[in-house]
Amino acid sequence: MENNIEEKKEYVNTLIISDIHLGSEVARPQHANEMLKKYYFKRLILLGDIFDDLNFKRLNKEHWNLLSHIRKLSNPKRKIDVIWIEGNHDEGLIEIMSHLIGINVLNEYKWRINGKKFLAIHGHQFDRFLNENIVISAIASFFYKIIQKIGKEKQRVARFVKNTSKGWLRLSKKIADNATAYARHKQVDVIICGHTHKAIKEYFEDRKIEYLNTGCWTDIPSSFLVIDDEGNSEIKYY
Repeated sequence: MENNIEEKKEYVNTLIISDIHLGSEVARPQHANEMLKKYYFKRLILLGDIFDDLNFKRLNKEHWNLLSHIRKLSNPKRKIDVIWIEGNHDEGLIEIMSHLIGINVLNEYKWRINGKKFLAIHGHQFDRFLNENIVISAIASFFYKIIQKIGKEKQRVARFVKNTSKGWLRLSKKIADNATAYARHKQVDVIICGHTHKAIKEYFEDRKIEYLNTGCWTDIPSSFLVIDDEGNSEIKYY
């Protein structure tokens, strides 16, 4: 029976997930766990803001189950590269994660697939407003979480706000532009971010640089990114 279940898994070279915000009331750890179990992959990248903050008392059983599964995936016997990228909500977790889950936390990560050069970075580094207005950003985040809870399962209100807010759209574009400039500086073909909670796949500079954003796991549907052995990327929803 176990072998039959394993055969139904989909293979991808790399799976990237970000902005789970464990500890938040709108986190979806059970669904994230279900999704991860549907795939085989050589590489798993946790692209920042896996935690909402450093208050582990807010984590419930489902949150810990997801962390436990990630720890199992990082076991050397699995031969899976598990990479944790630091986000603005993850700051200060480097030592904690190395002891708790056995994963080193990085600021950014570069790798190659089929000759194509990739770089993963959370993206808050390109958010000048956040870096210069920490209190205002925290208040805005607080109110958005309230909006998410209003819509319950379907989150119609939250999706409407995100898709029509000029401020949100400007932020998303600004980070894409700045990330593209960083990709050019780092001489990579593809740059992948999280942070904005808005899944995007775009090409810049005459299609020389591909910009991807993984979206998040506090919205419904949630999104993540898969990359095949040829280096082709696809945004998936769950």
